[in-house]
Amino acid sequence: MSTPHNNANLGDIAKTVIMPGDPLRAKYIVENFFDDYQLVNDVRGIYAYTGNYKRTRISVMASGMGMPSMGIYCYELYKFYDVENIIRIGSCGAYKPELKLFDIILSEGAYTESNFALTFNNDNCHYVKSDNTLNKSICSTADKLGINILKGNTVCTDSFDIYITDINKFLDRLPPDLNPMSAEMEAFALFYTANFFNKKASCLMSVVDSKFIDTFATTEERESGLNNMITLALETVKDLEHKSKTSNF
Repeated sequence: MSTPHNNANLGDIAKTVIMPGDPLRAKYIVENFFDDYQLVNDVRGIYAYTGNYKRTRISVMASGMGMPSMGIYCYELYKFYDVENIIRIGSCGAYKPELKLFDIILSEGAYTESNFALTFNNDNCHYVKSDNTLNKSICSTADKLGINILKGNTVCTDSFDIYITDINKFLDRLPPDLNPMSAEMEAFALFYTANFFNKKASCLMSVVDSKFIDTFATTEERESGLNNMITLALETVKDLEHKSKTSNF
């Protein structure tokens, strides 16, 4: 079985998918963290791999950039490949002065000005929450690993936030009680689609730029600086699989 955007066969993709935006980051993850793996999709260069991380079967698949791209890939994973959980891992821009480069943020909910939900589902929705159960698992694993994470609302934009001509006008339009921690470009589409299919989704982000500082992470720094976030996502899936197996006995 395949879809217009995925040539994997049914069964090639695990129940839980780690989803970076960049196909090369997906490749980096399996090459540096997995015991073994195989490429299961390469349509349009959006690589998907399935393999074993510490004897836990996990898939890693790129989403591309932006809500339309994420919307396509997560829709097909949930609907056609029986995926139950997707953990997006990506980069973000910080909206709080106390946030530093490579701080890790867990999105509790994503707000967007986009009409993604209206176009997709005739739903005038602009805010959607991530999955609380999956988030609790991530927090529990973070505590076990001693990895500090920050939780809060995030903004999902159609335009790369540092290219927005007047970021303050954009921020002024946001709901006054939103109090966003950061901005990225995919989480809303993921959360909304997960809710549509009654599946689970979370989003972990690592800060790579900020409206309060002039420093930007280089491509190389982003790759190495994201390792804590990658480890957290993979260990969370391992813990989930272990709990699932032990609960069945």
